[in-house]
Amino acid sequence: MLSPSTLVKWLRAAGEPSRLRLLALCADGALSVSDLAQALRQSEPRVSRHLKILCVPRTETLAHGAESRLGRALAELTAGGLGASLKAVLVYGVSHPELLESAAHASRQCTAIAHSGRAAQSARAFAERRGFACRVLRATTPDVLSDADLARAGEPFDAVLLDTFASGDTFARMLQQARRVLTPNGRLWVFERYESLDRSRERIVEHPLARLRRLLGAAGLSCERLSPVEADGEHVLAAVARPATAAPGQLSGTAGARP
Repeated sequence: MLSPSTLVKWLRAAGEPSRLRLLALCADGALSVSDLAQALRQSEPRVSRHLKILCVPRTETLAHGAESRLGRALAELTAGGLGASLKAVLVYGVSHPELLESAAHASRQCTAIAHSGRAAQSARAFAERRGFACRVLRATTPDVLSDADLARAGEPFDAVLLDTFASGDTFARMLQQARRVLTPNGRLWVFERYESLDRSRERIVEHPLARLRRLLGAAGLSCERLSPVEADGEHVLAAVARPATAAPGQLSGTAGARP
């Protein structure tokens, strides 16, 4: 049986004009991506992304905080870049517990902020099961990286991992808040869905990669690397950024990063 939250997400996915037209077209019979692209007068890659959004991601059928292909892919991506001698790492969001493990192995102190009490409990259970230490706090306000939460988290961090998908003003503010708690040579890891950065229907079209770079720059961050990740039916952009004031010669802890 579907959970209410999963059903709501599916309804939101379908609540977009192009995707509603796709559902109507597919209801009449089997059509290829080329046929659908021609009917919608859109490119095949764009139609493919719409179809992937309409498909049921495997992660939605798993319990909160359960392991997933996407989580493992993100953890593998960050493992090399984080290094293994960081003092403190902050993880905001615990949707992919594999990231907690990467952060814990790379630092002497790992702190996570979970969106709910249930998510915090799942994260603690995962850490205990896998045998690593991570302090898990419950967010005072869901979906917002608040000043109160940052104060509870404590010291500046050598790395901050935003393991949460946001959009619009919430995402922009989250980047600014994360920038505040980074050390001068620290790194911010951001994971964002491709479609949430896609603004092709606006009057001025901006490519998702350019949009993400611009948002990072507006938050006082310089993007070092962008990596596309696809797993569990999701397209995610993973970005690594550093404070824009850090001098190039002072970079540390990012042996795997590419400018």
